[in-house]
Amino acid sequence: MNCKNCGKSLSEIDKFCSECGAQVVNQRLTLKYLFTEFYQVFFSIDSNRPLLTFIDLFKKPEVVIGGYINGTRKKYINAFGYFTIAVTISSLFYFIAFRFYPDLFDGTFDFSQNNDAQKEFGKKLQSSVFDYQNLLFFAAIPLLAFLSWIVFYKNKYNYAEHLIINLYTYSQGSVVAIILYILTIWNKQLFNFIAIGVLFVQILIYAYVLKRLYQLTFLQLIKKTLLFIVLLIPLYLIAIIITLFILYLLGDLNGFIDAEKGKQAIGYIASSAINCTS
Repeated sequence: MNCKNCGKSLSEIDKFCSECGAQVVNQRLTLKYLFTEFYQVFFSIDSNRPLLTFIDLFKKPEVVIGGYINGTRKKYINAFGYFTIAVTISSLFYFIAFRFYPDLFDGTFDFSQNNDAQKEFGKKLQSSVFDYQNLLFFAAIPLLAFLSWIVFYKNKYNYAEHLIINLYTYSQGSVVAIILYILTIWNKQLFNFIAIGVLFVQILIYAYVLKRLYQLTFLQLIKKTLLFIVLLIPLYLIAIIITLFILYLLGDLNGFIDAEKGKQAIGYIASSAINCTS
C-alpha cells in the first residue's frame, strides 16, 4: 500500500504517512463520515481559533502578532487564514447588501443631492468597486505594510514582518466594520452614520495594535499616527487615480467619462473604496 498523497510505501497498520504526515483513508465517503468531518471542523478546539484570535487581538494583540512573528503559531489562526476569513465575510456581506439592499449606501454617498446622470455614475462606480473589492483588499496590505515599515523604520520589525502585522490588523478592522454594519443594517440612517465613521474606527484599531506592539507612550502614538496618515494621503490619492484608470480600461466607466461627470469621479471612488475595503 502506498500513500495517496506522496507515494511512500506504507504498512497495513499505518494510520499516518511518516513522509508527508497525511492521514491514511481507506473508507468510502458516507453521510456519517461527512457529518463527523463537519463536526470536527466547526466544533473542534481548533475551530475556536478564529474567535480566539479575534478576541485576543483586542485584549493582547502583541501576544497574537508578536507570537506569530517570533514562531508561536499553534494557538491562533495564522495571519493569512485570518485575512481570508475577513475577505470572505466582507465579500458575503457586500454581496447581500448590494443585491438585497440596493439603496442602503445612498445616504453614505449622498446621491439624493445629485442629478440623474451623477446618481447613475455613482451607483455604477460603486458597483464596479464592489466587483473588484478582493483585488483592493490584496493591494491594500503591501501598501499599508510599506507605510508602517517607514513610520517604524528604526524599530525591530522588517518589511515581511510588517506584512504580518497589517494582515492581522487590517483583517481585524474589516471584521469589526462588518459587525457594525450587520448590527445597524436595519436602520438606514444609523447604517450610513456607521459607514462614514468606519474609517476612524479602523484608524483607532491600527493605533491600538501598534501601541501595544511597540510599547508606545501616548505622545509617541499621536506622532506616529499623524505621520502614518500624512504618508497615507498622497499614496491613497495615487491609488484612487490608478483605480479609476483601471476601471476605465476595463470599460466599467464607458459612457460616463465626460467633462462634468469626470469631476465627480475621484470623490465617488474615494467614498466607495473606503467602504468596500472596510
